[in-house]
This record gives sequence, structure tokens and C-alpha cells, in this order.
Amino acid sequence: MKNSERKIAVIAGAGPAGLTAAYELLKNTDIHPIVLEATDAIGGISQTVNYKGNRMDIGGHRFFSKSEEVMNWWQNIMPMADPDKTDRTMLTRNRVSRIFFLRKFFDYPISMKKETFLNMGFCNMMKAGFGYLWSCVHKLPETSLENFYINRFGRPLYEMFFEGYTEKVWGVHPSKLGADWGSQRVKGLSILSVLKDMFQKAFGTKKDNQHVETSLIEQFIYPKYGPGQLWETVASDVKQMGGEVLMQHEVIGVNIEEDKVVSVVAKTTTGEEVVFPCDYFFSTMPIKDLVPAIKGIDVPEQVREIATSLPYRDFITVGLCVKEMQIKNQTAIQTYKNRVPDTWIYIQERDVRIGRLQVFNNWSPYLVKDYENTMWIGLEYFCTEGDTFWNMSKEDFIQMAIDELVKIDIIRKEDVLDACHVKIKKAYPSYYGSYYQLDEVKTFLDTIPNLYCLGRNGQHRYNNMDHSMMTAIECVRNIKNGVASKENIWNVNTEKEYHETK
Repeated sequence: MKNSERKIAVIAGAGPAGLTAAYELLKNTDIHPIVLEATDAIGGISQTVNYKGNRMDIGGHRFFSKSEEVMNWWQNIMPMADPDKTDRTMLTRNRVSRIFFLRKFFDYPISMKKETFLNMGFCNMMKAGFGYLWSCVHKLPETSLENFYINRFGRPLYEMFFEGYTEKVWGVHPSKLGADWGSQRVKGLSILSVLKDMFQKAFGTKKDNQHVETSLIEQFIYPKYGPGQLWETVASDVKQMGGEVLMQHEVIGVNIEEDKVVSVVAKTTTGEEVVFPCDYFFSTMPIKDLVPAIKGIDVPEQVREIATSLPYRDFITVGLCVKEMQIKNQTAIQTYKNRVPDTWIYIQERDVRIGRLQVFNNWSPYLVKDYENTMWIGLEYFCTEGDTFWNMSKEDFIQMAIDELVKIDIIRKEDVLDACHVKIKKAYPSYYGSYYQLDEVKTFLDTIPNLYCLGRNGQHRYNNMDHSMMTAIECVRNIKNGVASKENIWNVNTEKEYHETK
């Protein structure tokens, strides 16, 4: 083992949390990090898939945070520079996301523009107005995500713009999902915040991005070749600084002696099991997989049952290279060949299963092999491992996806030039079922002093990239300063201020 005289931290997962932890250890401590990644891809859900020169961002990642520390961290890795002169650079991008509903476009978040009311129609507009006024004087107990949204937008707007889409994403009706999800993802978003934003724009008031609701922020930075480029750069830097990043090493065992992690067992693609002695173990692997992997200590049966039944939502993206899209730019934004300006389009139509559409040309022109003559788009579907969608053949799924976009008049079938199909397991920790007993698991895991749970899956929390990074930064800070408590690590993304990257 390299550097045997130094303390060793084994890190499960080469996503944002795992790689941030490795980088921070090398910068701020004398601890040697060994990152074990189960797959052949760097970045986790923040990876970039390269398909024949067209690059696909899995899920879409806006690089914005209200944490100055995180913003500086990103730009230290990839500074702002002339993208034509260097590859290791960040671009400044405009955030344009809209809702496609009733075969028309609506601003996201919903705005109070004239076009919004015209597209909704008079009856829907009146229902929405009275519904919102009623929600102002009749607050529901926030025992579910449904009630969370109704309290902020009124029932008619909730039913039009939130109910169906939320069920597409989670596979569960919002009435059965916890309000925790809303409190973490859309803390400050409401009709009042939308109106405030509208008036600021109308009177030319300059926004302070540190205090504006994150869903209303209009610019972000973005790596030239997608988010995976940044994390591939970090992985390269970690190795150059003396750390290790080992691909296709799946953690299958966590050995405990005298209540501490003493080694981690990883399985390679050849079936070989490799033991890594360690002084610290940072886990970004799903809690559902972590708890059964723990050996040498009695795991309470209740804890095991809660952990292994934690719900997740999986994710499938279809990348389509098309000659052009049928929808055209009807905004005031100038675009190449009058293409739509959106990075994301939320598909609220109830007669198709697609949840969201990405236009990669607008994330970065460098993601597209032939930017001038083709459009590279990503069709996002949410599913559960083992269900009909997950088990559908690649060919059938791609054909279904194409047919859905044709059905809602976004593309023509004859314009499709090529396609790819990507599956991501456990992309979204879900907020129902045994999630509400997660504190019992957390309490047990915290009895192991040198085990740290970081990131989205490591904490079973719908963290964004900056949140995941902050769990790692806080963890390394604790170790450096001799802080035994892990509360500050678990408390990332439970604060009132919301940091968003995606």
C-alpha cells in the first residue's frame, strides 16, 4: 500500500462529494485518499456522456451556488477564460427554462406576463387567481408535498403545473410525498417571490444573486464540455497531487473492529476482491447498499430494514441528434437560426411520459459535434429499476421517445439522425416510505466515529452538486480541526437559505 506511514481515507464514489473530499484532504491534511468508483465513469450523476462526439449532461447541472466558497472552488479548478484558446474553462450561460403545456410555452417559474394569461385562457386564469387568493387565507397543514405547493400557488395552479409533473418524476402522487422535498428544493418560491422578481425586472432593479430565490436566477457558469469535464479534471488533479482514483472498484464490504472502520473491500470487474485498510471511510454510496455491507458489528434489525427499503427513483435519458426542432424561438432572445433558447423544457403534457427535455446546444455549443447543422437534445424519463420502462429494450425505448416528441409536435421523425440511451441507477433519493425513519439509521451510523456519509446518496437527501460538495468540505474541516460531531455535515441543505446548481 502506498504511503503506509500516512493515515488513509478510503472514499466510496468518484462523484462531486467523493472527489471534493479527496481534493480537500490533499490540500488541507496529510491524509492519503483512495477513491473507489464502482463504474467506469467519473462524476456520478454529474458525469458527461460522450456519444460519437456529442456530449450529454445527465440531468442538467447549473453551476451556481449561494456559497462563495463553492463558487471559488469551481473557478479555481476551471477559471473563466477564452474557450477558443483553452479547454479547461468555464462559460457564462443564460438560464432559460420553460414549461410546455397545452402545446404552448409558459415561463418557469410561472410568471405574471400577459402571455401567461393568454395561454392559460380566461377560465383557467380566473380559477388560478381565486385559487391563489383562497390559499392565502386558508393554509393547509404541510404534511405532504401537495399541501406545500397548494399553500404557495393555490390548488388550480398546483393541478396545472405541479401535480402531473411531480408524479412523473417520483412515480408517487404528491399527496404521498413529504413536504421535506419542497422545503429543500423550492424554499422561497411562491407567487409573491415571482411578483417581486417581475417588478424588479420591470423597474430595472439589479438583482442580488445571494438573496434572490434560486429558481429565479438568470445566469450560471458551466464547463466548456459539460459537468463531467470538471470532475474529470478534479480526478486528474487528485492523482497528480498523490491521491488514488481506482475505477470499476465496487465497495461490497466495510469491516469494523472495536467500533471503527479498519478496512474496505472492493470487487473488481474480474471478480477479484481487494481489501483496503483505512483510518477513515467516506461513503457516498447509497445508504441502502452501505448498511448491508457493514461487517464486524451488530446492525440492529430495524436499522437494516429501514436502510434496505429506502426508496429511490431511477433515470433514463435518450439523446437525439436531429436536423432541427419544429418548435421555434418566439422570445425576445436572439438565437442561432432562430432556435429555441431553452436549456430545459419541462414537459407537462399528460399524454406523454417524458418529463423534461434538454437542448444541449444551449448549455454549451461545445457539447454538439455539428452545432451549426444539428440540434442535440436529451429526453429525460423517470422510472424505478425493474419496472416496465427500466426493462424495455434500448431500441424500443428510443422509438417510444421519438414517437412522443413527434406526438407533441416538437420534432419530425424524418429529422432524427442518431440516438443513444443511458440508464442511471438511484439518481433521486425519494421522500416517502422508510425515509421517515431515516434518523434511526443516521443515529446508528454516527456511532462509528470514522465513518462519514456524504453527498446525495450518502445522506439519502436530494442534494444538488454544491450541497454534496459542502458535505465533503465540512467533513474534511471536522477531521482537520478534531471535531467529533457530524451534525454540521448532516445539516447541509437543511438551512433556510438554499444553494442550487441544478
